Amino acid sequence: MKLRRYLTVTAAGIPAVLATASLAGTAAVSGPTLVPMAIQAPDTQAAPAGGGTPACTSPAPVHTYASYHCYTPSDIAAAYGISAVHSGDNLGQGQTIVLVDSYGSPTAAHDLKFFHDTFYSSLPNPNFNEVYPQGVPDYNNTNSNGLSGPSSAANWSGEATLDIEWSYAIAPEAHIVLLAVPPAETEGVQGFPNLFKAIEWAIGNYPAGTIFSQSFGVTEQTFGGAAQTQTAGFDKVYKDAAAKGDTVFASSGDSGSTGVDKQHKDGRTYPFPTDGWPASSPWVTAAGGTQLQYGWTWAPTAPGDLSWTPGGNSETVWNEPYLPAASGGGPSSIYGKQSWQSAQASVIGSSVRGEPDVAWNAAVNGGVLVYITAFPAYQRSGWHVYGGTSAASPQLAGVIALADTALAAAKPGHHVGYLNPKLYAIGDAAGSSTSTFTGTGDFRDIVPQTYGVYTLRNNTLGANPDGSTPTGGVHGYPTLNGWDMTTGFGTPRVSQLIADLVAAS
Repeated sequence: MKLRRYLTVTAAGIPAVLATASLAGTAAVSGPTLVPMAIQAPDTQAAPAGGGTPACTSPAPVHTYASYHCYTPSDIAAAYGISAVHSGDNLGQGQTIVLVDSYGSPTAAHDLKFFHDTFYSSLPNPNFNEVYPQGVPDYNNTNSNGLSGPSSAANWSGEATLDIEWSYAIAPEAHIVLLAVPPAETEGVQGFPNLFKAIEWAIGNYPAGTIFSQSFGVTEQTFGGAAQTQTAGFDKVYKDAAAKGDTVFASSGDSGSTGVDKQHKDGRTYPFPTDGWPASSPWVTAAGGTQLQYGWTWAPTAPGDLSWTPGGNSETVWNEPYLPAASGGGPSSIYGKQSWQSAQASVIGSSVRGEPDVAWNAAVNGGVLVYITAFPAYQRSGWHVYGGTSAASPQLAGVIALADTALAAAKPGHHVGYLNPKLYAIGDAAGSSTSTFTGTGDFRDIVPQTYGVYTLRNNTLGANPDGSTPTGGVHGYPTLNGWDMTTGFGTPRVSQLIADLVAAS
């Protein structure tokens, strides 16, 4: 079985980016590798051992997964309290969501229309467009491995398709924009400068209250000694978004606290815990990961076992050691303490920013269904199961689109905008978080859970079944009662969070 991964730890062929201290007028300098954060489940139609029921059966064209569970939009809507919002005629109408991805996808509009026809046929066709502020990528120069040079387009197409379909799934009447950016490889200036010029363009061309989702990242340490100078140039763009009333999300990462060392051509990881950027930027809301077990319960009897039993609803920190993959998060090595995070100092430390801020389902076993037809020589056309914090960020962007639609009705001209101060004010409020799957409060607090031989209690990449750090591994951070550096405040109970965001905005 092949597990296609868009992870820092396995993406050595993805082209390097060259970071600059500002977006114009500054010579490029060597910088980190830019990595999309999506993980595709093993593409197998094998029947379960003993002839049991497959864990996942997709809509037509039918594809089955023996052990990996999957979710439709109605599953996610039921699990997170979105159904009540949709039934109240709030579908994100009037809002704009911008998904920022290298290359985009040549079949994005077609694939989203198929997704709509499958799950939302009673609604108008998607309000979608793909824009290329720096020119249309060369989609023809693509080989089957999808990794080196311009053929990275195939690798990124899965990321882009996940982003558009699942922001749409949460806010199906929002304007969905895929901001596609081709790295200028012939000039040797790739990645972040192009992405941030495109984000600047989008800030100037879309309405106040636009929500941005970024499903990529790098290890903070790969910026080197110029980290604060380089990130300050990019943060200026985020500050412009905040001043305009926009909201910005970023995926926290899929490798726990383990980061790739760019100085060794992505061939090894740092021997100490690291954090990821741009999720660590205080101007960005970092989306961590959980594993949602909705209608099934993992029941492993040995390491690597994916056995399960029907029934049960639970949610735990996203840590799948058998991949391995885990929710990114930890204390920043670049940014100091933020005033809105003062109540978390006992967890983070008294002088630095910690992330993630909030979480959403990011598991591969329990991933979301994505329909894609781009680059069939690279990946089968049809339904696939995707996870990673790439799935979390666009769905949370959809949640804020729903909040902005509610705000437009209650307080015309208001937007959620810069989210972090409001999020922490709500999350810090007494009694705002409970750990039960059903209950009151804006967030479902994610606490340690035991399933068979596994105890999931931190974001240590490749953790032993008891949660301990494997020999030679890098320790992660614990999942705690209340806010922590694996899932932030936990996952939203969407209808309640929207009500409090409307009150706070």
